[in-house]
Amino acid sequence: MKAVKVSGLSLRYGSKEILRNVSFCVGEGEFFLVIGPNGSGKTSLLKAIAGLATPSAGAIEVLGKCRTQWTRREFSRQVAVVSQHVPDDFPFRVAETVLMGRSPHLGLLQGETAEDRRLAEEAMAFTGLSHLAGRRLDQLSGGERQLVFIARAICQAPRVLILDEPTASLDPAHQIRILDLVENLRSRQKVTVVMISHDLNTAALYGDRLLLLCRGEVAGLGAPSEVLTWQQLEKIYGCLMLVDESALGGSPRVTPVPEKYRLRGAGGSGEPRFP
Repeated sequence: MKAVKVSGLSLRYGSKEILRNVSFCVGEGEFFLVIGPNGSGKTSLLKAIAGLATPSAGAIEVLGKCRTQWTRREFSRQVAVVSQHVPDDFPFRVAETVLMGRSPHLGLLQGETAEDRRLAEEAMAFTGLSHLAGRRLDQLSGGERQLVFIARAICQAPRVLILDEPTASLDPAHQIRILDLVENLRSRQKVTVVMISHDLNTAALYGDRLLLLCRGEVAGLGAPSEVLTWQQLEKIYGCLMLVDESALGGSPRVTPVPEKYRLRGAGGSGEPRFP
């Protein structure tokens, strides 16, 4: 069974077509990265999978069940969503926020149990937030707030985790901490991860497979080495790219080339070369 299956998906906002005939599958336990230029439809795709946007055509299956057949509560027990922008004025403490992840599992008017609180404590320990349990969210840094909402998603005990650029605007240390955390969650608990990233090198290092979108259509799908070629990237992003092997080995490394480094070959051939 595939964790997510998207077939012939199209999506419109009014008269504007955002996605066009998008099809792909995500295997259970896979770290699946969605990449592409601004305006390519990445966030709209994740919203459609999460049930926050209604497709104009096509079908979406999550965990073997058509997306439209899920109730909101049933879906929230299986799928957690973390958006790019987390609120900085959320009037709750860290422990309270993380515990909210148990809400889909509670009955009507049912309070949290000792087991729910244990799971929240485990999620905070897993994300390194235990020492901040009593702090309000407006007292935390952006990276710490992002970790809190990831901990809430973990406390939800999902089988599928959907992340919309979780490391946007964070410094490198927080980026690596969050991505390593997500990778550990995937490897230890077999959670399927579907994530948007603008960072092509992050996608290459963490993604099992990549989906490259351009103007609402699938431009590439496969392993990082198959999708991140200089020919493909120059065509999609419209700028010169160098692609070689990462110093870490086993994955491509992408370097956009500034104009000042572009040297013209002799004879005015227009062919770019580099020292």
